[in-house]
Amino acid sequence: MEIKRVGTQASRKPPTEYFTGTVRLDPLFQMPDPARVSGASVTFEPGARTAWHMHPLGQTLIVTVGVGLAQREGGPIEEIRPGDVVWFPPGEKHWHGAAPTTALTHIAIQEALDGKNVEWLEKVSDREYQP
Repeated sequence: MEIKRVGTQASRKPPTEYFTGTVRLDPLFQMPDPARVSGASVTFEPGARTAWHMHPLGQTLIVTVGVGLAQREGGPIEEIRPGDVVWFPPGEKHWHGAAPTTALTHIAIQEALDGKNVEWLEKVSDREYQP
């Protein structure tokens, strides 16, 4: 058994090339091989969001605080709220983040395939972000 104690993993800012606005990432877990799952709590200030991206084995978001937006390529922008669980299937191009005037925190869970759990793409433009 292993217990990851709160406060033992430092918060960090994710790379700016993959996010727009102010974002904080708090690692929660990264399981050792042969497990492939990892998770983090991610907080987006109002208007902040990810770039378009995909996950080789999909991604689950559990919204914990605030109001956010999520969109899969070709679909409408959807509002997400605390308690919502969002699933992006493997290889589905998508983005997610805070609403324009409200912060958002969600837990993101994904698995790695051949050591990679995300493929980052282009940033979401201000025009694309408009709900």
